[in-house]
Order: sequence, then C-alpha cells, then structure tokens
Amino acid sequence: MTKTFGSRVTLCLFFLWGMLATGSGGVWGADQKPGGRTLEKATFAGGCFWCMEHPFDELPGVVSVTSGYTGGQKKNPTYKEVSAGGTGHAESVQVVYDPSKISYEKLLQVYWHNVDPTVKDRQFCDSGHQYRSAIFYHNEVQRQLALKSKNELEKKKPFKEPVVTEITQATEFYPAEEYHQHYYKKNPIRYKYYRGGCGRDARLKELWGNAAGH
Repeated sequence: MTKTFGSRVTLCLFFLWGMLATGSGGVWGADQKPGGRTLEKATFAGGCFWCMEHPFDELPGVVSVTSGYTGGQKKNPTYKEVSAGGTGHAESVQVVYDPSKISYEKLLQVYWHNVDPTVKDRQFCDSGHQYRSAIFYHNEVQRQLALKSKNELEKKKPFKEPVVTEITQATEFYPAEEYHQHYYKKNPIRYKYYRGGCGRDARLKELWGNAAGH
C-alpha cells in the first residue's frame, strides 16, 4: 500500500510540475502542439482578403488562413460595415503557421509580392482605408523582422515609388462571414474574374516581374 501511494504522489507531482512549467492548465500550452512545437500567428492586410488567402494557403507549414477584419475600433464588424468605411478596420488575413516548417521572413516575402506597397488607402481597384496595405505584428520579434524587410525592400525594390505599407501592432481580429472564407475555392470562376477585372495581376506583374504573387 505504501509503495502504491508513493507512486501516485510522484505521478501527481510530475503532472503539476508540467502544468507550472508550461504556464497553463494542461501539459501543453494553449497554442502548442504535442512535442512542444508552438503555432504562431501572422496578420496581413493587402486589399481584398479573397486574394490574400490563396498565396498563403499553398505554403508548406501554414496551418490555416482566415479572412477577417482588424486594425479598427468597431467590435464584431460586418462586411457591409467594413466595406463602407468608417470602422477603422482593414480587410485582412490571419495566418496560423508552424515556425519549425516556415519562417516569418518567408511569410513577409510572400506578402510583399502580393500587394502594391506604393499606394496609400488603396489596393488595385479597391479604394479606402479599409483596403490599405498593412503588416500587423504580434510580438517584438515580428515587429523587428517586418521593419527589416521593409527597409531591405526600400533598398532593393524594382520600382521607383516609396513603400508606404503600414507596420503596426496587431489588435483583435474578427473573422469574416463564412461565405468569404476560401472564396477562391468556393467560387473559382468569379474569383478569377475579380482578380483580372480589378487589375491585381497586371499591377503585381508590373511591380514584381516574375516574383509576382497570384
């Protein structure tokens, strides 16, 4: 009996140690996977969120991409409210990724090649503050990397215009309505027509050449 009781005490203490070590109510943290690997978030705005999902969705190491709204003051905004302007929010995408498989630097590279960083409060045919280009950093490391990538882009850019993309701290992200999620998969013909009609692909090719996103 004594041996059994001692074993149980040891197991309980080990379990409690694991909880304290992770700073959570379980052995693994809230945003950790078994094995101690942590998933991270990256948030970007680049005009219509339909067109920003596709390039990130295809990357190895990306777990999910969600269209939504962030950067403004209105709580739980709707698409109608955001697209009309006045909420302060930008159409955005939030990328959940495994940093052991893909780096934040790579995500930044993909981001730049899918936006026009030379215009303020507009992306292609969509105008307004809600369609601004912006990088919303979630921690100091992301902030430093975003600033570094912007500075490097300014030095090596293949175009003459200045880079005006915002780099600002991430605030609450509100997922968009379900019909907006993965629109390029649900409505491929309309999506392709929109991209072409909005001039996105033509402008990206003009800015980035063969490195342009899609």
